[in-house]
Amino acid sequence: MEEVKEISIIVKWCGKEYVISDLIDSDTVAVLRHEIFKKINVRPERQKLLNLKYKGANATDDVKLGSLELKPNYKLMMVGSLESDIKEVESRPLDALDSLVVDDFEDTDEKKEVSIHNSEVYLSKVNKRIKDYQVKELNPPRPNKKLLVLDIDYTLFDHRSVAESAAELMRPFLHEFLTSAYQHYNIVIWSATGMIWIEEKMKMLGVATHPDYKIWFYLDSSAMISVYIPEKGVVDVKPLGVIWGKYADYSSKNTIMFDDIRRNFLMNPRSGLRIRPFRQAHSNRDTDRELFKLMKYLKKIAENCDDFDRLNHRNWETYEPK
Repeated sequence: MEEVKEISIIVKWCGKEYVISDLIDSDTVAVLRHEIFKKINVRPERQKLLNLKYKGANATDDVKLGSLELKPNYKLMMVGSLESDIKEVESRPLDALDSLVVDDFEDTDEKKEVSIHNSEVYLSKVNKRIKDYQVKELNPPRPNKKLLVLDIDYTLFDHRSVAESAAELMRPFLHEFLTSAYQHYNIVIWSATGMIWIEEKMKMLGVATHPDYKIWFYLDSSAMISVYIPEKGVVDVKPLGVIWGKYADYSSKNTIMFDDIRRNFLMNPRSGLRIRPFRQAHSNRDTDRELFKLMKYLKKIAENCDDFDRLNHRNWETYEPK
């Protein structure tokens, strides 16, 4: 009798990890989907298992898990929605969708922002990240280029919508945007997730291997710091000072950062541009033009502004060179 091999898979979904352990090597992908449904309550037909591959293609439901040669505690990224969430969204009028992702720092006043990013407590945290965080450069930086720092989820990629492939979740004009930006900027990706998921998403979107541009490096959640806001509590933010402390050629004068959540700019409020979130990819792909418009803005400021500190990125849509 052949030895039965037990298999444990960690499913990453909506920022959380779920261990699916009641599996053996003779179980099929269909069985895996059923176990995921029991654990997470996302129906099998709603599950998109984005990095489960068999012979270079997406593993079909009849493929046995033992033939996938999965490492112990293999981490699987899933996209899919609960039925209750889908029904709720479908019942909302289109003009109510903006409330699905709330930027609770949209109205943070500038005096409060200044007090936060000048705080010695938080600057000491930044200095610790500068010292301890190890940057793995993917490509060498090019001299005399400005710096563009980009978020992933809801900025470049809708990580929660239902779709058949990662390409369908990609924001329109992504590759055109990055190709254009690369002419004037060294590009860094900074996501509030783990490095393994950043690398996986960049591969799936074709960003990691695109011939027309190169990413300088990735930063993950461990490069972020926590700050305390009396009205909001403790929040994690992305201090650009971590990059500036490691690379002396960069500062607020030549750096711009895109994120769909403004609180991530609390340590560098003048350097952040809040991009409109990209979600409901299946219905918004034909109408979303945010990256196309921002591509033009980046080109304008790179060619006409020597000091980004003089810019107010909240007015980016009406910017005209002087």
